[in-house]
Amino acid sequence: MAATSPTPAPAPTPASAPTSTPVLTAERILEATEEVLRRHGPAKATVVDVARALGVSHGSVYRHFRTKAALREAVTKRWLDRTSAELSGIAAGDREPAVRLGDWLRALFDAKRRKAGADPELFATYMVLVDENGPAVTEHIADLTGQLTAIIADGAGTGVFTVPDPAAAARTVFQATGRFHDPGYAREWVRPEAEADFGSLVELLLRGLSSR
Repeated sequence: MAATSPTPAPAPTPASAPTSTPVLTAERILEATEEVLRRHGPAKATVVDVARALGVSHGSVYRHFRTKAALREAVTKRWLDRTSAELSGIAAGDREPAVRLGDWLRALFDAKRRKAGADPELFATYMVLVDENGPAVTEHIADLTGQLTAIIADGAGTGVFTVPDPAAAARTVFQATGRFHDPGYAREWVRPEAEADFGSLVELLLRGLSSR
């Protein structure tokens, strides 16, 4: 009887390359914090929840943000800065100042209304955080009124607007349009007449700035 050839041993399976863990950055932590806030709300969300969502220890989160309050302030600022960044391009543009001002006010209204309508749970959460973080809100308002000041100053420089103090005029315009960007008025933004009211107000403001 013929000898049976030995069965060759199977070739060793190459070891899988180790999966690289993404570097823990402040931005990743803020993204995870936003999702945790959306899921749990500001009253129940904890740093431990954020760490668990990232698959790290809560000590790793604290290495980037020393306290829970610092983390909440940073995520609030990140949320507010999105609007500032969206508007800055309009403020720095080269369109005629009156057109630019109207576009800027429209973009601010649309941005706030979009946030309130697209993700109402997170919007409500941020309203709580905004109340906690006065410095972040103050900085946000200063940024927005600074952008308005630049537009109005351009108009004053070219004779389109007749205002002696562009910064004072910018503060007035910001306050006058508060109904269309202050989150406290969010429920009114969906009213059928909101669009017409906004258009009438912007027209009135532009006429006042350019009156001689």
